[in-house]
Amino acid sequence: MSSQIPEDLKYAKSHEWIRIEGDTGTVGISDHAQQELTDIVFVELPEVGRQLTAGEACAVVESVKTASDIYAPVSGEVTEINGELDSNPGLVNSEPFGGGWFFKLKLSKTAELDALQDSAAYRQQIGA
Repeated sequence: MSSQIPEDLKYAKSHEWIRIEGDTGTVGISDHAQQELTDIVFVELPEVGRQLTAGEACAVVESVKTASDIYAPVSGEVTEINGELDSNPGLVNSEPFGGGWFFKLKLSKTAELDALQDSAAYRQQIGA
């Protein structure tokens, strides 16, 4: 099964994606990452108001296989979390680029986006 890689996102080498809308970014993990983790059974999200630094571990996903840290792709303040994941963590598997998003943040250093990969570079990283 090949991974979906939307063209409108930026990707971290650690498999997080960010969708930019104005000065807000929505963060999740890639289809490739959720496939590697297999069935996700729990997601621990950062608190609203938390200040994140690019590369900082800020969330945890647990699957039937393993637990894995999720890293902030850029710096900013968490403005919203996806509460749906409390009762339905499987959304990360079924809709990694849609309903399975993790959190939103107000960007504090937009220049950090330049360090992220576009879809072509990410596709090359994962060999897709």
